Amino acid sequence: MLYRFDGRKPVVGQGTYVSELATVIGDVVIGDQCYIGHGAIIRGDYGRIEIGSGTAVEEGVVIHCPPGDVHRIGERVTLGHGAILHGRVIGDLAVIGMGAILSIWTTVGDRAIVAEGSVVKANQTVAAGMVVAGNPAQEVREVNDKDTELWAFGKQVYIDLAAKYLAQGMEPVS
Repeated sequence: MLYRFDGRKPVVGQGTYVSELATVIGDVVIGDQCYIGHGAIIRGDYGRIEIGSGTAVEEGVVIHCPPGDVHRIGERVTLGHGAILHGRVIGDLAVIGMGAILSIWTTVGDRAIVAEGSVVKANQTVAAGMVVAGNPAQEVREVNDKDTELWAFGKQVYIDLAAKYLAQGMEPVS
């Protein structure tokens, strides 16, 4: 569901699926061909959230940002199930693993991967093209061709799923 708050309302791009079980509030701009999954919460109530085209916000993801700030999420980003994001920037083609936490004012570079369950601490920066893991998140290795191939496939799966949901819709079962 989309909600107006404090005079601001979400803007959703073409070919983007927003589950009616998701909550999108206030100053949120979502690009084209995105997937916003069931139970996702995107709170643009006192800061702006910008989500680039082709991005998947999987089920149970929570996105917020600091008061008066902007949280920019790039194009073709994967935000894994149950991730909590309170950062500043996530670069293009990045992957945030399931259950990962990005604390306040974090930055994740282009093509970076934050492993499942990792915690990126307040003000921490994850360099472009690096894989980080752990609590606190630490560099493990560089993103390789196998990672890039796997995640390109995964990103397309969600673009296709968004199109399928838009074409078919969900149907309640009694």
